[in-house]
Amino acid sequence: MPLLKENNGYTVDDIYALPEGERAELLDGKIYDMAPPTSTHQFLLGDLHYSIRDFILNHEGSCQVAMAPFAVFLNDDDRNYVEPDLSVICNPSKIDEKGCHGAPDWIIEIVSPSSERMDYVVKQFKYRTAGVREYWVIDKPLQKVTVFDFENDKMFEYDFTQKIPVTIYNGELEIDLSRFA
Repeated sequence: MPLLKENNGYTVDDIYALPEGERAELLDGKIYDMAPPTSTHQFLLGDLHYSIRDFILNHEGSCQVAMAPFAVFLNDDDRNYVEPDLSVICNPSKIDEKGCHGAPDWIIEIVSPSSERMDYVVKQFKYRTAGVREYWVIDKPLQKVTVFDFENDKMFEYDFTQKIPVTIYNGELEIDLSRFA
């Protein structure tokens, strides 16, 4: 679903040149538009952000958690720019006023009907090769969470009735989505 043209020549400058209020991501020089999130998406995102941030603060952790829109420049180039729903970054040197430069430690994407292929296939590959340690795809209509533990080359599936352990925190943090079941 390229936004403008079919070539691979777009850069981050083209993202910044989009009209006010228009959001898009850039993967390998192709621009992909982003649909506005639903209210359920935003409530789920808010709960996730609160749970993760609360855990980090209560454990005196140094990681930062950021909600979209938050720029992530995945590679050391100007051809890849994403706005994951949630990014957890544990290396403060990656963060500046523009966003995160390099792979976050943990990324969560909440699937929308128009983003299934991007979230399950395209982004999974990009995040893995960029060095993301853990990647979650939350599929509210299917009541399913797919967890990719890239560090250990494992994948797990959970439903919304199960507490989901966070691999980068060695299972000390478990996410409860039962309120959304």
